Amino acid sequence: MSRPVELFLASILFIATLPFQGITWILICLRIGRPVFFRQVRQGRSARPFTIVKFRTMTEERGPDGRLLPDHLRQIPMSRLIRRLRLDELPQLVLILRGDMALVGPRPLLPETIAGFGEAGRRRCMVAPGLTGWAQVSGNTRLDDAQKLALDLWYVDHRSTMLDLRILVETVAVALRGEHPHPERLSVAQQWLAAQGIPA
Repeated sequence: MSRPVELFLASILFIATLPFQGITWILICLRIGRPVFFRQVRQGRSARPFTIVKFRTMTEERGPDGRLLPDHLRQIPMSRLIRRLRLDELPQLVLILRGDMALVGPRPLLPETIAGFGEAGRRRCMVAPGLTGWAQVSGNTRLDDAQKLALDLWYVDHRSTMLDLRILVETVAVALRGEHPHPERLSVAQQWLAAQGIPA
């Protein structure tokens, strides 16, 4: 979608979700503690690094060896609800307004992860990373990395305003109903990659 339309929608969403962001902030302070926000360097458009900001949803619990416990052991029921409803992603609306991210696009990944994709990683970075994306509404955590990459690369080549609006609507549905794989979408993406000769 065009940048003016994206700015308009992101501004509306930011204002509309301020109460939810405030409630999430309070809950995290009370149940998990500070810092409230999780920050990490990710790779954006044209491989430009930027710092992603999300609400923190994991505790700092460590095992007897002093190392952090696995991710799933550091979540509490409230954390899982916040992640299910995508409330942890809301601070990224500021990054969209700043131009570091887009409303829709491949999710921002670590620089080393992008580098590991090789040429596919370069193509993936031809667009700005998104708050939500085609892979996120097509199965997300129920997909492996190769499947998500195939969907991301298909999106990069087929993106349009109508597709972006469809993804935004489906994002709300996923938050309410949960994640479900879409084998037909994955098949189309994989067949397209094979036809293009793009390794993924």
